[in-house]
Amino acid sequence: MNNLQKHIKNYLAYCSEQKRLDAKTVKAYRIDLRQFTEHISLSEATEITSTVLEQYIAKLHQTYRPRSAKRKIAAIKALFRYFEYREIIDKNPFYKIQIRFREPVILPKIIPLYTVEIFLSTIYAQRREAKTNYQRRNALRDAAVAELLFATGIRVSELCSLKSSDVNLYDGTVLIYGKGSKERRLQIGNASVLHILNEYKNEFRKEIAACNYFFTSQIGNALSDQTVRRMINKYASLASIEMHITPHMFRHTFATSLLEADVDIRFIQEMLGHSSIHVTEIYTHVTVSRQKDILASKHPRKDFTI
Repeated sequence: MNNLQKHIKNYLAYCSEQKRLDAKTVKAYRIDLRQFTEHISLSEATEITSTVLEQYIAKLHQTYRPRSAKRKIAAIKALFRYFEYREIIDKNPFYKIQIRFREPVILPKIIPLYTVEIFLSTIYAQRREAKTNYQRRNALRDAAVAELLFATGIRVSELCSLKSSDVNLYDGTVLIYGKGSKERRLQIGNASVLHILNEYKNEFRKEIAACNYFFTSQIGNALSDQTVRRMINKYASLASIEMHITPHMFRHTFATSLLEADVDIRFIQEMLGHSSIHVTEIYTHVTVSRQKDILASKHPRKDFTI
């Protein structure tokens, strides 16, 4: 291990232990910085010049999409701020580099509300028509999972990491630990959602107690992200839904539906757990993109006879 690699190892420990960054963020930094060191083939931080960085940034733009390139460059910039802070380098070579991005606006994919209704109806039908107790219990849990995804806009990773103590069905609240271990508490405002969650909790009481997670398998293990994705694919297929649905699309649909119902965007930001309002503002692009359809079908001019 050369000196540069040792400094990066210390930096990642600093990110984890002092900055208390999320484990997934630290893992992403580790991958991005390993790619960087493998490409430049230098052993000392002081050997890395603005020219070296500019060449690597150009390579990133040729290889990756703007969002991925931006993330990788941000990881390297953060590393050099650390080098400067620790006085490992005298001058930060990034000061001589101007970096500008023109990221295309990628609109979040949402699920039409009638499709959400069909999807949920299919799960409840599977529960009613289940031929075995095992199938019935699976459908009950799957209904609870899907209802909570849509009712709260919770991320699938947040849903799978919910502890039994995080869900208070008496008050109808869920305590969510989001990115960077930030907490937010969400109210479940729908009686039908609360009802299915109560049914699930009563049915899976033993399994929940066994692993201390709220959503579990029938053998008492916490649900994984992949299990939830497979579940969604299963019911989408059963419902003959042609569009590919992901757990995150429930989150997008939740946010867009609230925005279209004139809910203040700052409330939506808080419910989604976004640290910046600029992240939440992506949903305003979705509603703007629907203006043409709305004005074409709702504006009174369409009824004029001239």
